[in-house]
Amino acid sequence: MRIVHFNTLEELRPYAQAWDRLAASVPFRGWTWLSTWWKYYGDESHADRPKRELFVPAVFDERDALVGLAPWYVQATAFGPVLRMLGSGEVCSDYLSLLSSPGREESVAEIVAEYLSESLSAFRADHRGWSRLELVGVDDEDRPTAYLAESLRRRGCTVHRRSTVNCWRIDLPADWEIYLAGLSKSFRQEVRRLARKYFDSGKAVLQCAERQADLSQGLALLVDLHQRRRQSLGEPGCYASTRFAGFIREVSPLLMREGQMQLHWLEIDGRPAAAEYQLVGGGVVYAYQTGIDPAAIDFQPGKLINLAGIRRAIGCGRRSYDFLRGDEPYKAHFRATARPSVEIRIVPDRPAAQLRHKLWLTGSNVKRWWKSGMKTASK
Repeated sequence: MRIVHFNTLEELRPYAQAWDRLAASVPFRGWTWLSTWWKYYGDESHADRPKRELFVPAVFDERDALVGLAPWYVQATAFGPVLRMLGSGEVCSDYLSLLSSPGREESVAEIVAEYLSESLSAFRADHRGWSRLELVGVDDEDRPTAYLAESLRRRGCTVHRRSTVNCWRIDLPADWEIYLAGLSKSFRQEVRRLARKYFDSGKAVLQCAERQADLSQGLALLVDLHQRRRQSLGEPGCYASTRFAGFIREVSPLLMREGQMQLHWLEIDGRPAAAEYQLVGGGVVYAYQTGIDPAAIDFQPGKLINLAGIRRAIGCGRRSYDFLRGDEPYKAHFRATARPSVEIRIVPDRPAAQLRHKLWLTGSNVKRWWKSGMKTASK
């Protein structure tokens, strides 16, 4: 196998379909999501952003087929270049990974680790080489990332792994009644009551953006509901960020054409009360973002749109419904189980980089101790 380092989207575009095959139907890993992310978050024309450069090591086999790639970028900092994952940051992409063909995970990880160890001068931002690699939004059981971390550890790197907030997933049965039977008795009774009161009576209706023409209306509703809800809680809301707003508006029609995105909204008494943006791939529905009318809270619109989304996913034959990151208690009520996520920080065997890592680790431990002490004091 051989490795090629790409640093522009134009170079990578001919491999978009091969990239998507490696993504294994996880939309967050796909070409459309990540290339559009780079368009909005990798732009160097803004003076307020540290310099960023696309950095994608790609692995080709003996037949010149793409069998693996690392969807990364390198960001210049005062302490040297930092490698980070495309899709990270405020977009909150989950299930990110080192991409690999099935059965090639270990060999792809090995050759990428070797490249990182032997080709440090490839980083034009700083010829001293990379100062750390940050892998975030990674499933705890993700094998390619684990192989990469272990391979770099064997080459003398320090690997720091820590748990973060969980993703939560429901394994869906083939039938709605079977799903209901798996809920706790009290919650099952509540679900049936809500279904009778709102859906069976026609008081609540789920509207879906089935066509591109419906998408602009659905997105406008989502943005309005999301912003009003977050602002009612004293938060700015995601769409206060022009980059995030631009990213969602551009990527959504592209994903919808590929069958990887759907948007629906709940009307109660003819008025929009909630909206949900979902990604879809490999039989899994990913509940990415919700907007709720703060004036409709008494109707429980969040719970209603979750129920409608799960029931629709079962009706469409999906195998799983994923609430994504966040340890909110309501997810367990819907019979979702935690899927642990991790952040992995990898530091090369260089004195300056190791010293900075030790200082960071000390600061993190102090911060964790302080938070723990504050929680104890408040009890």
